[in-house]
Amino acid sequence: MSIEQNLNRIEEELKDKNVTLVAVSKTKPIEDVQEAYDAGIRDFGENKVQELTNKIPNLPQDIRWHLIGHLQRNKVKYIVGKVYLIHSLDSIRLLNELEKHYKDQKLIANTLIQINIGLEESKTGLPLEELEDLLNACENCTNVKVKGLMAVIPKGDEESCKNYFRKLKDIFDGLKKRKFNNISMNILSMGMTHDYKIAIKEGATLVRIGEGIFGKRNYNNK
Repeated sequence: MSIEQNLNRIEEELKDKNVTLVAVSKTKPIEDVQEAYDAGIRDFGENKVQELTNKIPNLPQDIRWHLIGHLQRNKVKYIVGKVYLIHSLDSIRLLNELEKHYKDQKLIANTLIQINIGLEESKTGLPLEELEDLLNACENCTNVKVKGLMAVIPKGDEESCKNYFRKLKDIFDGLKKRKFNNISMNILSMGMTHDYKIAIKEGATLVRIGEGIFGKRNYNNK
């Protein structure tokens, strides 16, 4: 199926569900991103800062770019003013770096806190026991705003996926009931190509789909 056909199928599934679709274009060429754009997509996700900054000048300027991969502190300066939403805020040190660079430019960094919901050593994200400390630090910022939560769950069967998604949704709902400075729970970013349908049933407001739109990734073609 073509990129447009894949998008049509997914968008039909998302119809009336009030869920944002982010097309994950990592490792994909400019032409593929343009094809998805021409089919109506405006939200695109990239994992690596360099790939993101290489693509931005060569594509339409109304694209909303999402940085969904781990953000190293020494790369923050390259994304200021270029990214619509950062999905991977996972430490106070990264928060301080974002605050510093965005304050210098008098801009706002919109972020999601990434939770390592499966406590996997191979994945980045904040351990749950550090969440309160990060929330407290966010309240003292002026140029970083938290808009919700994100997670990449461990691979598993449908029941396992449901359990992780429900756990994240419970955390999201609990935070939503509290009053914070600079923090709101509007976006729950969970679910990818192989589990997004389960994620939507469990309350996702944003799904990140790559292979389901663009096909298998070619990591030699970055």
